[in-house]
Amino acid sequence: MKRDLLGRKLVVTGAARGIGEKVARLAIARGAQVTLIGLEPDRLRDLARDLGPAASWREADVRDGTVLRSAIDEAAGVMGGIDLVVANAGVVAYGTVRQTDEASFERVLDINLNGVFRTLKYVTPHLEHSRGHVLVVASALSFMPLAAMASYGASKAAAELLALTYRQEVAHLGVTVGLVHPSWIDTDLVRGAEVDLPSFQGLRNRLPYPGNVTTSADRAAAAIVDGLVRRRSRVYVPRAVVVANWAKAVLNSPLAWPWARRFAARAVPSLEREVAALGRHDQLTPGTGTSTTETKSP
Repeated sequence: MKRDLLGRKLVVTGAARGIGEKVARLAIARGAQVTLIGLEPDRLRDLARDLGPAASWREADVRDGTVLRSAIDEAAGVMGGIDLVVANAGVVAYGTVRQTDEASFERVLDINLNGVFRTLKYVTPHLEHSRGHVLVVASALSFMPLAAMASYGASKAAAELLALTYRQEVAHLGVTVGLVHPSWIDTDLVRGAEVDLPSFQGLRNRLPYPGNVTTSADRAAAAIVDGLVRRRSRVYVPRAVVVANWAKAVLNSPLAWPWARRFAARAVPSLEREVAALGRHDQLTPGTGTSTTETKSP
């Protein structure tokens, strides 16, 4: 195992499970000190204990700026600074625009977009001191719309532009900023959607490559950690997602509309029926019965 993060100090949000947990594990194995930030204290405590003295944890909701700022400042105090950040916390909600309720839509935007803003805002003084690097976990859906995922796609497209703007604003401070664009990752979020909405897997299978494949969380974490080491400006998981970035003008053009219209006409009615039958728009955290507040993908 390479030790190319030896002595580096990393903060990961949404660290209790999924990609966040995997990134923390791999970063520590490669020499980093890591502070885990999330909303599941029991899982965070157990994970930190399992990872050993190089790990610490803080419970914080990225929707609460005061608490998040305290968690970030405490992380810097415990580790002696912050060199690296993975802004990973994110959620998904179910339903089309006409179907979903306002509270669910706003919750997704508050976590996936405003939560990134708060993370970047409060970590900036520490990154300025270390001339550090931050990776914002966006999505393949930053580049293309997908029916019944309006809140998620809107939040991830906005998070991309937020990160690109922030990159310009902090460049003179020596801070570098990158974006992570995963497609479907094998996490509780994707598995939970498949359980809640039976037609969801069929929808994914009908997408063109790489939208029709699922990548392991370990592989996603490895790409992210490599991105931290190399201070990459873009990380694509799988790498073929780069094509969606290059081709986004075509994907959203009149040329692609006939296919998109047929695809949506087939997918939307069954998804709306399943969401109505489910009786909720928020995804539940496995084993807790409460709304999911971790990450990730697409």
